[in-house]
Amino acid sequence: MPRLHPTRSLVGPLIASLWLACAATTAQAEPIADIHTLAQNEQQPLLDTLRDLVNIESGSKDIEGLNQIAERVAGQLRQLGGTVEILQPTDIYRLDDTPEKVGPAVHAVFKGTGSKKIMLIAHMDTVYLKGMLKDQPFRIDGDKAYGLGIADDKQGVALILHTVALLQKLSFKDYGTLTVLTNGDEEISSPGWRSTITRFAADQDVVFSFEGGGTDGTLRLATSGIGSAYLTVHGKSSHAGARPEGGVNALYELSHQVLQMKDLSKPEQGLKLNWTVSKSGTNRNVIPADATAQADARALKVADFDELEKALQDKIKNRLLPESKVALKFEVRRPPLEANEASRHVAAYGKTIYQELGMSLKVDEKATGGGTDAAFAALKTRGAVVEGMGLSGFGAHSNDAEYVQLNSIVPRLYLATRMIMDLSTGKLK
Repeated sequence: MPRLHPTRSLVGPLIASLWLACAATTAQAEPIADIHTLAQNEQQPLLDTLRDLVNIESGSKDIEGLNQIAERVAGQLRQLGGTVEILQPTDIYRLDDTPEKVGPAVHAVFKGTGSKKIMLIAHMDTVYLKGMLKDQPFRIDGDKAYGLGIADDKQGVALILHTVALLQKLSFKDYGTLTVLTNGDEEISSPGWRSTITRFAADQDVVFSFEGGGTDGTLRLATSGIGSAYLTVHGKSSHAGARPEGGVNALYELSHQVLQMKDLSKPEQGLKLNWTVSKSGTNRNVIPADATAQADARALKVADFDELEKALQDKIKNRLLPESKVALKFEVRRPPLEANEASRHVAAYGKTIYQELGMSLKVDEKATGGGTDAAFAALKTRGAVVEGMGLSGFGAHSNDAEYVQLNSIVPRLYLATRMIMDLSTGKLK
């Protein structure tokens, strides 16, 4: 575990006072020097933490590894002064591919003297199988740090830990509560922690999600919702040559159902439904008694999934073979994250902070691909939810090319710290 630098008794309060004085005057044209210097000093400790996290294999189904990384993260949060607990899942939303056991989450709360509630989230699990670390160990090469799961999302966990550390070194506690939640099941659609994320986020003023910012550090205010449809048909088997009329052909009924559901997509509003997997029959000369199909669904609004599920359930009432039995299950694996005015306001303020560094910050309000846990955080909160607060990088889910860009560490530490400070003191309203 990297050494945590204790707050100096005089320097921290002095820096905090200087910052408050600056915040009370005009907007900064340049970065607040002391905060920026501390962010620079925090780069190497962050890389030390990132090395340690990468060296713990923590695939979504590797419970031993997930428990190990949870202990590592919880220990560092305790050293930083948080009230910390390692949670085990009790409310599991069983999806089609949910494993029997789901990994833990780490929950930490830092109590301050103010009123604002701010939440930082990231995930500890990866898509990789145990044993793959040897092929993608932690290493620094030029301006990049490589490693298994480094971009998705161990950088996010490390960045949260060292943002909290930076605030501690500034002796800054003007927030009401600063909540940290890192879960161990994001890569399998968060079956164990989705409800917890939603519950903890419900009363927050801002939720910052530390998934990577892509190669250009873009903040994201919207992500795609991901759904799955599972169609099951039960018919009756019979000899295909001697007595086909005695059977109920599940394949025929499945084909009828899929064809009548093929035009439910609405691309103009971002709703997509595509049937992608099917299976039927056991032998060439037997009328198939069972058939199944799966579809991938994408949406940009929560209401679109509700309407799609209703349309699917209405469609299956129209059967080709009245004697067949047809059932449909629809899963919302992830709801979409929709941009709102609160998140737009917070992200716009982030742009001004980056301008202090002489940098531009991109903000994307349109979903461009998969979903994240930020969408679960947004389900019941009225506050802002901002995704992509993590480091710039590339190669997530790849076997040999996952990396983060070293030159994004200081700007992201500075951004996260300033966002928390300015929100807490009312400069960011």
